Amino acid sequence: MMKKPEFIQVLLRKYPLLANRYFLAFITFLIWVVFIDTSSLVSQYSGNRKLFELKREKRYYQQEIRKTKSELNDLFSDEHSLEKFAREHYFMKKDSEDVWIVMDTSALSSTR
Repeated sequence: MMKKPEFIQVLLRKYPLLANRYFLAFITFLIWVVFIDTSSLVSQYSGNRKLFELKREKRYYQQEIRKTKSELNDLFSDEHSLEKFAREHYFMKKDSEDVWIVMDTSALSSTR
């Protein structure tokens, strides 16, 4: 029988479990499951974190959709609100009016 190198003998004396093949098989399996496999615990954790983030985004967008539908319903239910929206966002005017756009110069200078 071949003699084991000195460092292995010291290691086996210090940690006798390393000589047990079942323990080594379990450690190998554990490393495989935690780090190497495509369904490893690391990938499961990152997948769950991404799923949580996507669910949070879904709730945000559903809330925004409800808010937008409510605004749209308000716009089309009242002619005055529709006219106000068109004037504010698209600078629409009546034929007998002139529209003046006044910009705040302090806001322009603060962005530079």
